Amino acid sequence: MAKVDNKGMVHGTAGSVVYRRYRNMNIIQGKPRKFKQTTESIRAATEFGLSSTTAAVIRQAFQSAYVHRDGQAASRSTQLVYRGIRGSLSGSAGRRDLHDADLSSIVGMEFNINSPLKEVLQFNHQVERDEQGKIRVFMGAFDSKTDIRVPPGIRKSASKYRIRFSLIGFNFRQEYYEFLEVRDLEVQKYAQVEAQEIRFEAQPEADQLLLLSVSLLAYSETRMEQGYLLLNSKNFSPCALIAAYAAEKPGEYPEGPVNMELSGAQLQRGASFYTMCYEGNQMLRNLERRIGVESTVKKKEPDPVEDSGDLKCGQRVSFRKGG
Repeated sequence: MAKVDNKGMVHGTAGSVVYRRYRNMNIIQGKPRKFKQTTESIRAATEFGLSSTTAAVIRQAFQSAYVHRDGQAASRSTQLVYRGIRGSLSGSAGRRDLHDADLSSIVGMEFNINSPLKEVLQFNHQVERDEQGKIRVFMGAFDSKTDIRVPPGIRKSASKYRIRFSLIGFNFRQEYYEFLEVRDLEVQKYAQVEAQEIRFEAQPEADQLLLLSVSLLAYSETRMEQGYLLLNSKNFSPCALIAAYAAEKPGEYPEGPVNMELSGAQLQRGASFYTMCYEGNQMLRNLERRIGVESTVKKKEPDPVEDSGDLKCGQRVSFRKGG
């Protein structure tokens, strides 16, 4: 019931209208109502949330490559991942992830739009994957003075550049990623660089989706013990994804919390494996339960809290048997 106070202001609810006071004004609002979500809207919301957590994993994995990202990188990467997942030809909404996605949507993803890689590195490159599954990058000849375009302040201070190629394998269904290989090409400030091929010797697992980034690091020479000072900052830290390859055998969606067990080959390089801070699989399981309950017109039970064990996001995998 609405009431009038001694200042003539109306407070409370009258039918579908809510009256309240803000400063010296009387505000009239419609009474909040509950809206039943449709199955399609639930699927769409889940898929966007899955895209957000997927993009967060990618940014986390490539943090050492881009060094500094811009403030809109999270939103931009989420939109690109979402576009790729929605462009899938092999999965339906609510039953697909990045392994089903059109990966061409995320190729070219910039981690720092303040210094887009495509504007900084002005020479041709081509990426291929051979029959053995190994990746090769063919780089055209370039002049570092004219074909590496950096701000005047960076150019004045820099004594050399490092072009870094970072290859990472992802399995979102098993919730891990692996640092496969990093290749650095050091270039002096004024140098003529011949055309060359950069070959990655890492042999990815068949369940890994592969992403390759290129970044540019600028260094100035100092009298310090380490000899060089990194000049990259939030205003200049070029890095982008230049290639993406789908997993040959990504595996099935997990029916419960993931508890991996390393194979013999994986045990030899286990230090390069990291767990994901990824909630996508749980989102899909919750969606399946929710849609199933609504379709049978039953009262929805609270989603169970899943036990993720003692694994922490972004840390090396601690593998144990069982589960």
